[in-house]
Amino acid sequence: MRTSFDFSPLSRSSVGFEHLFDLLDSASRLAPGDNWPPYDILRVGENQYRIAMSVAGFAPDEITITHEQQMLTITGAKAGEDDTEYLYRGIAARSFERRFQLADFVTVTGANLANGMLKIDLVRELPEQMKPRRIEIQQAEALPGGESSKQIEGEKHAA
Repeated sequence: MRTSFDFSPLSRSSVGFEHLFDLLDSASRLAPGDNWPPYDILRVGENQYRIAMSVAGFAPDEITITHEQQMLTITGAKAGEDDTEYLYRGIAARSFERRFQLADFVTVTGANLANGMLKIDLVRELPEQMKPRRIEIQQAEALPGGESSKQIEGEKHAA
């Protein structure tokens, strides 16, 4: 049984999160699909992540990793089949494509294939203008008569 969520109450109290709600809505409508090859997503630091994917039997030149905007795509296609006759084939060698939606400012820093495990390192780097900063509150000096010494607009008029 699938439960549908209504995100409209959340959108009433937030500004600029339409993209997030669209992603949640589309994810809730997706049917369970192909889950091969298996993968893990790990947090290895405060802003560092790793995708570990089991790709046994694939060589580095049979795997393609593409990063465009906020989408990471990993595809694998086996090279031509040899003439080996299999009595039993339990190791999957079919082509695959996995897509990962990445958050803003997440970039791929490297990929490594060893012992049948593909490891893709990701890092989230916020630009300096996006990082939280403290805003100092300045206190205006009061003049006799309640006027402020700082003028925002216009000129003072003689009384």
